[in-house]
Amino acid sequence: MTAGQADALQRLWPTWGLDIDGQRVIDLGELFGNDHRVVLEIGFGMGEATAQMAAADPATNVLAVDVHTPGQGNLLNLAEHHGLTNIRVGNGDAIILLREMLAPDSLDGLRVFFPDPWPKKRHHKRRLIQPEFLSLAATRLRPGAILHCATDWEPYAEQMLDVLTAHPDFENTQADGGFAPRPEFRPLTRFEGQGLDKGHVVNDLLFRRVQQPVRQHAPHRDIPPTGA
Repeated sequence: MTAGQADALQRLWPTWGLDIDGQRVIDLGELFGNDHRVVLEIGFGMGEATAQMAAADPATNVLAVDVHTPGQGNLLNLAEHHGLTNIRVGNGDAIILLREMLAPDSLDGLRVFFPDPWPKKRHHKRRLIQPEFLSLAATRLRPGAILHCATDWEPYAEQMLDVLTAHPDFENTQADGGFAPRPEFRPLTRFEGQGLDKGHVVNDLLFRRVQQPVRQHAPHRDIPPTGA
């Protein structure tokens, strides 16, 4: 962690940080100090893309969750430097946040960009985008909210497409039922650029929450922790 990141964490966490402890349901209006729409981002790396998207859309609040402490400090630094008051940074397991701390239908969007692909077959069960996770996420997303995933690991992209297509609470925004072109609002990250330079193929998936899910939550034991 750099000195600047550590300083940002110390100074800004009491105002812009959220400890994910599962002890209460968050009032998102109170957290952000407004009634704007809220998008949850799970796993933001160093936060450059998160900050760019927040700057481009000040009417949308971004609750960005990660366990990488230098990234948390970097995103807080970027938010302060650019005057971005629509960012809050969460530390901890996003599954606990979804299950214990967010009210039903409280989110207007969910972003999962470049999650750990867990490439070995015996580790595939640790991948985040699974039916159980989608059932939980659907309870927190308002009808019409967009779940936006992106990955540069093609086998994981195919699994995401299969799992999302089969889930009754989501529908593909693409008429052909396939992957989506990278939307202009999702910046090209440094990590993504490095992957493209290596010949990786990046796939975006944009699925819409279409109906009120039957289940209000999914058992935590069925979903791997996001920091695994």
